[in-house]
Amino acid sequence: QLHLAESGGGLVPPGGSLRLSCAAAEDAFEHYAIGWFRQAPGKEREGISCISTNRAVTTYADSVKGRFIISSDNAKNTVYLQMNSLKPEDTAVYYCAAGGTCREEYYGLFGSWGPGTQVTVSS
Repeated sequence: QLHLAESGGGLVPPGGSLRLSCAAAEDAFEHYAIGWFRQAPGKEREGISCISTNRAVTTYADSVKGRFIISSDNAKNTVYLQMNSLKPEDTAVYYCAAGGTCREEYYGLFGSWGPGTQVTVSS
């Protein structure tokens, strides 16, 4: 069981950028796939990006492909989500969670959810 915590959210104008961090307290972090999810008010939670256990494979939802980049620093037990060209529809609470694989059909098995960080894209 990991203990994950997100940080880096905030208010940014359309077209701006933010970098979110997902930090784990445990060294076992490197043995988990880490996914980024978001939930906007009144909407279902959406899986938007994932990085595999060996950090060699990254996946993106169509809604963020080409704008967001997921990366990992295992020495710091941290996964990042660089978000560029932000749009108002990216406004949501962003969460990270841990799982065994980045296959989308297994997102429902992800656990160790962090408390989330709010991202608001508005002028």
